[in-house]
Amino acid sequence: MWRCVPILLVAACGAASPEFRGAPVTRLVVDGSVFDVRLRGDLAEAVRVNPQYAPRLGPIGPRAGIAMEQVSGCQVVGVLGDQAVMTGVLDCGGRPKDWALPAATGRAR
Repeated sequence: MWRCVPILLVAACGAASPEFRGAPVTRLVVDGSVFDVRLRGDLAEAVRVNPQYAPRLGPIGPRAGIAMEQVSGCQVVGVLGDQAVMTGVLDCGGRPKDWALPAATGRAR
């Protein structure tokens, strides 16, 4: 008999990667996938925060790209990452980006 049954708790975590820490976050849904999107310079980060079967980037990548485009107003020219955290390269056609934050210098401020 089992006296102790291990319990696996799955929780969605929308924490930003170090490069996007401190950037404002926008949450939106694209085709059933929920993303937290952050922008910095010419890059966007989409963190999928809903539990969803996604064994690979394939079906999730294009959704993340759409989310990044909706938040930034720019075209996404490439998406890399895995099924949970994706980084997109933005092409804003030379327009100034008002979300741009100073790049991390490695020094405490």
